[in-house]
Amino acid sequence: MTRTEILQEIIGPLTGWYSINARPLPWREAPSPYHVWLSEIMLQQTRIEAVIPYYHRFLSAFPDIASLAAAEEDSVLKLWQGLGYYSRARNLHRAAGQIMTEHGGVFPDSYEKIKKLAGIGEYTAGAIASIAFGIPVPAVDGNVLRVLSRLLCDERDVLLPETKKAVTGELLEIMPKKEPGIFNEALMELGETVCLPNGIPLCQECPLRNDCLACKEGRESSLPVRTAKKTRRIEKRVVFLIRNGDRFVLHKREKKGLLAGLWELPGIEGEEPVLPKEWGFSVISLTKSIEARHIFTHLEWHMRLYIAETAADTLPDPESWVFTDKASLTESYALPSAFRAFLPLLP
Repeated sequence: MTRTEILQEIIGPLTGWYSINARPLPWREAPSPYHVWLSEIMLQQTRIEAVIPYYHRFLSAFPDIASLAAAEEDSVLKLWQGLGYYSRARNLHRAAGQIMTEHGGVFPDSYEKIKKLAGIGEYTAGAIASIAFGIPVPAVDGNVLRVLSRLLCDERDVLLPETKKAVTGELLEIMPKKEPGIFNEALMELGETVCLPNGIPLCQECPLRNDCLACKEGRESSLPVRTAKKTRRIEKRVVFLIRNGDRFVLHKREKKGLLAGLWELPGIEGEEPVLPKEWGFSVISLTKSIEARHIFTHLEWHMRLYIAETAADTLPDPESWVFTDKASLTESYALPSAFRAFLPLLP
């Protein structure tokens, strides 16, 4: 059989398997455009188990697009705290504003219009368009690429954009006109629960095993092909817990770059525990405390915390520096998980 014929052959067995084995996830109960969109953004780079409580909390605070668009960005980021990749939350907020101003508060119902929203690429647009609107377009993520690379014994590097583009084109040719979202979800579900990454897939539980070329040839563990990841760059940093009585200082990072626009315990790159003069804090005492490490996608922070007691009660810039306390931190400020190891030391 040709590749196209194999892909056409799997539609029935795959969707039949999904109708029995689909996990009861909250966004599947009411697959409105808003719910599908929110879940897809949250699920990027994040496990389903971690997303579910955030999904419920987010909908409790912002039950619809209008309430999300009207919210302050800091409120959105606070609810997102702990999920990481905060640009997702900013783009979600920005796209809600676009929907209100450009689409009259109604989620756009075409693939091309969906793709123009902030933070939405081809995969997310395909997922929303097919699941929420029944538009026959593919939604190709890592799970789908893994399933199809094994199914077709495809040795193309799944990390290359041209591979994803080619696979998307092949799927577009065979997308079922009826319930295309079910087909897309079934492919993703199979990759998440059966055709597993980083180990041995559960081929005996797979509804596609009779068509899978990798399974027939015993190559399922060697596929998909992926280029070696680049080594993460290590950055050494000194972080300061600047205290004045039971208050401590937070600093808002620049609007661009890593952890853009988020609050942090102020820090500097390097290993010398010297507060920059432009911060303007007179230090009474400086005590070395604990060390911590945080891993980003392409960067690793190796941090050493110093506790700095200060008599100062003025700030370099009241818009990007604040004195706060534990209660206010919990209620008002989104502190990235990079600093979580230091939270027990807050006064």
